[in-house]
Amino acid sequence: MLPVRLFVTLLGLLLGAVAGRALAAAQPTELGWVNTLSLMLAGTLIALLIAPRIESAAQVLLTRYGRWYAGLSPRTVAAATFGLIVALLLSVLISTLFRSLPLYNWVWNVIITLSLGAFFVSFAVRNAEAFGLLAFPQVRRRPGSKLLDSNVIIDGRILELARTGFLDGDIVVPGFILRELQTLSDSHDAQKRTRGKRGLAVLEELREVRPLRVEDWDDPALPTTDDKLIRLARETGARIITNDGNLGKIARLHGVQILSIHEAAVALKPQVQAGDHLTVTISKGGQQKDQGVGYLEDGTMVVVEEGLKFRGKPTRVLVVNNVQTNVGRMIFAKLDREENQP
Repeated sequence: MLPVRLFVTLLGLLLGAVAGRALAAAQPTELGWVNTLSLMLAGTLIALLIAPRIESAAQVLLTRYGRWYAGLSPRTVAAATFGLIVALLLSVLISTLFRSLPLYNWVWNVIITLSLGAFFVSFAVRNAEAFGLLAFPQVRRRPGSKLLDSNVIIDGRILELARTGFLDGDIVVPGFILRELQTLSDSHDAQKRTRGKRGLAVLEELREVRPLRVEDWDDPALPTTDDKLIRLARETGARIITNDGNLGKIARLHGVQILSIHEAAVALKPQVQAGDHLTVTISKGGQQKDQGVGYLEDGTMVVVEEGLKFRGKPTRVLVVNNVQTNVGRMIFAKLDREENQP
């Protein structure tokens, strides 16, 4: 951040010059200009030494401010502005009524203004949904609504889920999501173009299954689609349907409810219990000697003791244990001796 270093350097130079002039005024001497130059040089060098630390601190503050600003709701800003307006009007009224009192002066006026501002701004922010409607009446709260992310539209499983009747409430497609799909479908990249066209086709079929509403809302100040989706969800009280894990984590930090079709599909997978029999193809060796590793159709890893000798062959195994890890489910098994004779 060159502007920060330049500002700190100039500030050090200025402080050195001020200190030199103050010293010259206090103790006049023929070498006063030399002392001033020395102090200016010392101030500049000190500024150059501490500039990296100040730059690092400024970067942290700017990052925190950016996160705070990105999560700031327009309704909250509108409500705070309304509360401040009420506080200022009441402050003018009170100062007009009390100005004839002998002990009343501008200090009391400032205290009353700050007290009224703190009260009304905090009260308006706590009730932002009511006061924010004064500035943003076009976006109504719809607590039962579901906002569709672009990735869950392109995925296509939302269509089958809607056909089963598990999705209640309004299904909403934000206008900026439609524009994103259109941009993808017009892309020169073949893969992106295919994804965009698939997303638009899914929406066409989804509209025939369930009523589909387009929310023509946008905020050009927000840089990404994810930021806009979170902001719209907060404004309307809707939930977001997505398969994007990172979006889900950030949205939950903002208090937005997330419905992940991928997480639902994983949760509904049939559980394999100890004692069950499976048929798995050993594809590679494991970490232990003679240990084989295979995968089920859904990608679940199966670790088979002494299974490496059946590499590349469908093998009947007996489940010993089923472990849920942070990367997914793992199944530990051993060979079914009755079915697998060497």
